[in-house]
Amino acid sequence: MINEKVPILHIDHLQKRFGKFQALKNISFDIYPGEVFGFIGPNGAGKSTTIRTILGILRASGGQATIFGKDVFKNAVEIHKKIAYVPGDVYLWPNLTGGEIIDLLLKLSHDQHSVKTYQLIKEFQLDTTKKARTYSKGNRQKVALIAAFSSDADLYIFDEPTSGLDPLNEEIFQKEVLKLKAAGKAVLLSSHILSEVEKMCDRIGIIRDGKIVETGSLEQMRHLTRTLIKVQTRLPVPELSTLPGVHNLTVEKGNFLNLSVDSEQMETIMNYLVQKQIVSLQATPPTLEDLFMRYYDSTNGVSHDGK
Repeated sequence: MINEKVPILHIDHLQKRFGKFQALKNISFDIYPGEVFGFIGPNGAGKSTTIRTILGILRASGGQATIFGKDVFKNAVEIHKKIAYVPGDVYLWPNLTGGEIIDLLLKLSHDQHSVKTYQLIKEFQLDTTKKARTYSKGNRQKVALIAAFSSDADLYIFDEPTSGLDPLNEEIFQKEVLKLKAAGKAVLLSSHILSEVEKMCDRIGIIRDGKIVETGSLEQMRHLTRTLIKVQTRLPVPELSTLPGVHNLTVEKGNFLNLSVDSEQMETIMNYLVQKQIVSLQATPPTLEDLFMRYYDSTNGVSHDGK
């Protein structure tokens, strides 16, 4: 039985160098059973390098990474028996049909075609009789996802898995991930689709230039972002622009105001607005995208790690 208090994946100050270039700089995070961990960052931040190191494809230059308490590089063969992996660009055997490839992938992971497999094929609307060379990118992703969701793993690693899928199939993917979570499985989801991460993930790690810049639940991170407020007051608000925590204030005719407010100053600002007699108020809570853009605005460059 899996101990829920012991992480399935443990990464401690993981480093990876390619010659003089350091792609990963002290990456640390854990993933526990029944948890979906969102790993986000733009292309070049180090997401895929981290995942390839976790999979034992790359050997770390420093630090430690373990899955099920075992070193990911030294024990890769044993570890891979209980993990499922879907990359962002799936390459298949061109002369095999989709059905043959699903069965082969399941056999390689010591699983077999099941009722669950049939259900997934139907839901994803995949024609399994066609040869893989005729498949679009989206259909190649479906083959890998069906095989992964059909397998009985303890850790599922998805690296940009919905690339090429339409919105309906994205929803099916999200539903299946939540089923894994309910079954006590651990999921690492690397994605740049922030709405996808926000819907499914319990905790989030933001990577920038090979470093983790924030880790925590979205609720824990919200204090780092600003709430957008649209408000109308009966009285003018001449002092509002000078108050701490107020940003991007615009005042329109009739005392219609638009402003962003730092979360820690929200009570002070609301007390001030109440004194000015609020007529209408609309507050939009901060999103993951707000937090993400805090670290990746137009002035931030991209590193050289490819993805």
